[in-house]
Amino acid sequence: MSAPLALVADIGGTNARFALATAQRAAPLIAGSVRQLAVHDFPSLVDAAQHYVDSMRPIPGRLASGVFAVAGRVEGDQALMTNHPWLISRAAAERSLGLESLQLVNDFAAQAMAVGLLTDADLGVVGTLGRQASHAGSRTYAVLGPGTGLGVSALIVRDGISFALETEGGHTAFAPATVEEVAVLDRLLAEFGRVSNERLISGGGLSNIQLALAREAGDAAAPRLPPEHITAAARGGDTLCQRAVEMFCSVFGAFAGDLVLTLGAWDGVFLTGGLVPKLLGELQRSGFRRRFEAKGRFSAAMARVPTLAVLHPQAGLLGAAAFALPPDQ
Repeated sequence: MSAPLALVADIGGTNARFALATAQRAAPLIAGSVRQLAVHDFPSLVDAAQHYVDSMRPIPGRLASGVFAVAGRVEGDQALMTNHPWLISRAAAERSLGLESLQLVNDFAAQAMAVGLLTDADLGVVGTLGRQASHAGSRTYAVLGPGTGLGVSALIVRDGISFALETEGGHTAFAPATVEEVAVLDRLLAEFGRVSNERLISGGGLSNIQLALAREAGDAAAPRLPPEHITAAARGGDTLCQRAVEMFCSVFGAFAGDLVLTLGAWDGVFLTGGLVPKLLGELQRSGFRRRFEAKGRFSAAMARVPTLAVLHPQAGLLGAAAFALPPDQ
């Protein structure tokens, strides 16, 4: 009988990524099996997954199980995506795709599970502290990052067993720390009524910051720029876009530090999501680390916590594959 394979997926608000995975911990993703599809091209997740499976035939094994990491809250048998209208039923997807079993997990729980499979080559350092040497015992890591939204999780390791938290921490309320951030908050309050951290720390959040700063500068006709335009303009010397990127990085650092205090994640922070690799240079040069450490009486302790950027191109799929590994691995 052919070896059983898992269908793994990382479903965001913009893209759906699929791959085939084996039970080999060192390299669970099958080389050449990764595909990215635009979610707006398909009426449902099942349609997107079936399109992927059909495109991979002949499949090099028996497709037995699945793990779908979804950008939204998983509640019982269903997942409702935060930034896309797909409503996902585990049982219906399992039945339609002919799988023996299917797990739905939060996308950032998958990002957290990927931490144990990442190598040093998959990481970039933000600040001066590299990855801490692994040791036996308890370890707690914060995992967060901006993309279409702001994902938040944690990896908790106890007695060699890893647990990933499924949270919607990106929707906690934004707390400004400078006069300029207060002005931006006031602008966003008028637009949204309530301002979560995701309203600033995400692709759309960078656009929100840029537009609010433009309005504060008196430019009533300024357009809302896409995030890629803002970063390009900032690198080209546009001072307002530079301020927007700097605020984005500083607020990101402040929130990451708050997460360490909330979770007790003294062993390290992993920064992931679609924007982190694209903004690695800015994160390293900005006020990210200063705001991360600026926690009053805990500043000295925060200075000892490493912040690491995840550069693996498919960390979400890698984490979904980690959920599919047998428990004895």
